Amino acid sequence: MKRLFGGHDTPAETFPIARSDDEWRRLLDPAQFHVLRKHGTERAGTSPLNAEKRRGTFVCAGCGKTLFASETKFESGTGWPSFTQPLEGAVGTTEDRSLFMTRTEVHCADCGGHLGHVFPDGPRPTGLRYCMNGVAMAFKPDPGEGQ
Repeated sequence: MKRLFGGHDTPAETFPIARSDDEWRRLLDPAQFHVLRKHGTERAGTSPLNAEKRRGTFVCAGCGKTLFASETKFESGTGWPSFTQPLEGAVGTTEDRSLFMTRTEVHCADCGGHLGHVFPDGPRPTGLRYCMNGVAMAFKPDPGEGQ
């Protein structure tokens, strides 16, 4: 199956996890569906994941794929959870030419869900800022970190 996102000038891609919009609507809440499947953006400062400081892993809210280790999270001051790098093979990128600008969109490598964008203004060691929508992710604490 393929995905096509309105407003994006990119070819359709095939992902290991493919579902119809109706199936995604049944699995996701409305905010998750809007961001993950329709390239929406949550309002800055609204995600509880901004304040998440425990050790653990951030996973895709759509399919559960592990995306980011907590050690790569940093406070960017943007109002969205930000990371210096994803886990290996966790995400893909595409050119996003919406909103009259060119940005690099970040999506889940397994389900193609829109996560956010990556920018070249992050801290060392990568110099990158993966600015993610918190609603597109869930947090899985390491054992002993509490729920």
